[in-house]
Amino acid sequence: MKPPVLAGIGLGANLGHPIEAVRKAMQSLENLPETTLTAASRLYRTPAWGRTDQPDFINAAVLVQTRLSPQTLLSHLLAIERAAGRSRGTRHASMRWGPRVLDLDLLLYGDSTVNEPGLRVPHPHLHERAFALVPLAEIGSSLAFPGRGSVGDALRLVDASGVEALPSG
Repeated sequence: MKPPVLAGIGLGANLGHPIEAVRKAMQSLENLPETTLTAASRLYRTPAWGRTDQPDFINAAVLVQTRLSPQTLLSHLLAIERAAGRSRGTRHASMRWGPRVLDLDLLLYGDSTVNEPGLRVPHPHLHERAFALVPLAEIGSSLAFPGRGSVGDALRLVDASGVEALPSG
């Protein structure tokens, strides 16, 4: 049997009820086969990135121990997005960096590097995105980040102003 791998997943939403969408997605991640959710960050309010003419996002990160391949894990993430109402074919969802009812990104998969159509791990923009690095560093600052040292090392190189932890509850 394949040994489990620690994977980092980023969650975000800014349409509909984003706090509810992110929390519900975390619950869905707890139910993935051959996978155990081991840590979840707080929720953060973050300014939109890439396209600033949209509402702020709610972002978070989780760590999972999984025996799923990165490709299979990604297909489960996409299924959770679809169940939340995300349709990648709609006008908003297809806009690069546009508003989303839910966005799940496979940020890290152990210390592996994957570069194939539809899947790049580490996430190709992770090192630029405080909205993903801040919550991920909260639960895994020392995680290996291939090509960048650790998650904490990468976070020290970005401007995290504007990333605000929401109160618990």
